[in-house]
Amino acid sequence: MTTRFLKRAGLAAMLATSALVPAIAAHAADEAAPGAKIIVTYKDDIATLDPAIGYDWQNWSMINAMFSRLVDYPAGTAELKPSLAEGYTVSGDGKTYTFKLHADVKFTNGRPLVASDVKYSIERTINPKTQSPGASFYHSIVGYDAMTAGKADTLEGVKVIDDHTVEFTLVQPDATFLNDLALNFASIVPKEAVEAAAGDFGKKPVGSGAFILREWTVGQRLVFEKNPDYFVKGRPRIDGYTVEIGQEPLVALLRLQKGEVDIAGDGIPPAKYLDMKKSKDFEGMIVDRQQLETSYVTLNTQIKPFDNVKVRQAVNMAINKERIVRIINGRAVPANQVLPPLMAGYDKDYKGYAYDVAKAKSLLAEAGLKDGFTTELYTSNTDPQPRIAQAIQQDLAAVGIKAELKALANPNVIAAGGTQGQAPMVWSGGLGWIADFPDPSDFYGPILSCGSAVAGGWNWSWYCNKDMEPRAQAADALPLPAKATERNAEWGKIFTEIQEKDAPWIPVFNERRVVAKSKRMGGEDQIYIDPTRVIDYDAIFVKK
Repeated sequence: MTTRFLKRAGLAAMLATSALVPAIAAHAADEAAPGAKIIVTYKDDIATLDPAIGYDWQNWSMINAMFSRLVDYPAGTAELKPSLAEGYTVSGDGKTYTFKLHADVKFTNGRPLVASDVKYSIERTINPKTQSPGASFYHSIVGYDAMTAGKADTLEGVKVIDDHTVEFTLVQPDATFLNDLALNFASIVPKEAVEAAAGDFGKKPVGSGAFILREWTVGQRLVFEKNPDYFVKGRPRIDGYTVEIGQEPLVALLRLQKGEVDIAGDGIPPAKYLDMKKSKDFEGMIVDRQQLETSYVTLNTQIKPFDNVKVRQAVNMAINKERIVRIINGRAVPANQVLPPLMAGYDKDYKGYAYDVAKAKSLLAEAGLKDGFTTELYTSNTDPQPRIAQAIQQDLAAVGIKAELKALANPNVIAAGGTQGQAPMVWSGGLGWIADFPDPSDFYGPILSCGSAVAGGWNWSWYCNKDMEPRAQAADALPLPAKATERNAEWGKIFTEIQEKDAPWIPVFNERRVVAKSKRMGGEDQIYIDPTRVIDYDAIFVKK
């Protein structure tokens, strides 16, 4: 069928969370000031700006704004629309997607973007040499298995018809395939720029998006300028932005109040949150919204003693989640499963593992560890994460587990989690899983599937249940919206069984996201806590 403005993929999940992502309203009073530039702050440096590799909340927005994809989401929504593609069709069996590209798109190096760039970019993400944490999103494309096994250098299922037409063939229908093509991992990059960067494309990115990276002084700042040739008319709405690195969150908030900073990227520390909410000085500067997020502790199933399910179940019972939520002043609700409560497929009847010190000790004794054991717990070094990790450390000590804390910058935590055999436990706080798109499959493929238990991946539990893989693929193949109820129910069962039988995670809480912005910044709240981009740099603006 013709699908110029197809909403089939992810539609049911989008409707289920429509309260989370209302449509952007036009505000005549908030006109954009021409020529404006803004300042954004972060404590830690950016790990990479390579769209095939970058996969944390900090760099996701910047990468998204530098590159373009076949389909994308209008600002502040989860409604798929054509982007680089001016239109597309899907075959009757749901297995062939044909995209017609806009003819006037150029990379920022001046070269026209053509269909062969699409094929190269998808193949680069899937190629195991790239070590992309997003490769498994594209498992449905014909030739994926051969390429990931090192038996092929190209994807049989991606064909260049002409310079402006590309065709994808899938092994089975995939209800979220269009959502996958809207992810940063499917951003289109020029082969010559990747090769010229000689392994450093993450520091020398070339895309076709709204912004161009003009400067990156490691540990100090990144400077982005508006792309004058951006093919989306009227975007971006600022002429550029500078990201200042090394700024403590509390200092950033003081500078924000003085008008020296426009967005405090690390948000509002819990210790300051209530004071700011009550203060008229910060009125209109706080964005506080629900999100599809779960913060958790990963338990590395390949490292002893976490290779024993009884140990994993025991540590689940050892953590006092109510106390941890109090540490962040109630800006979250305790979690009992992988999926967040607003996500389709969330099992309202599942209670998870209750906080039970005696039962935890009993399970450790059954596992032959009645005297406990020593381990390591990795955490981000940005407040409040070290304090939360200390609370977890205390809870573990109460059942005989001595956990040494490893508080590191975010990129180093990510690297440790994605290195086989390195991190026994990781507290994901500050790096908790935020949905890439509003569908339960996104909480399986990139963080719990066998395909994501690879170097550089985000499956930090290194969990692989081969019995679950065909069930997950079958659930993905159920079409939306016709089979939405059946599909969501099956995903709910998958996640409940994973947690109940294998317990590779300790789900801790589902957190609200809070952003602080200066009073001169304009636009609706949802573009500062965008459901698919985190911050929508294309859409934010400075008021006249």
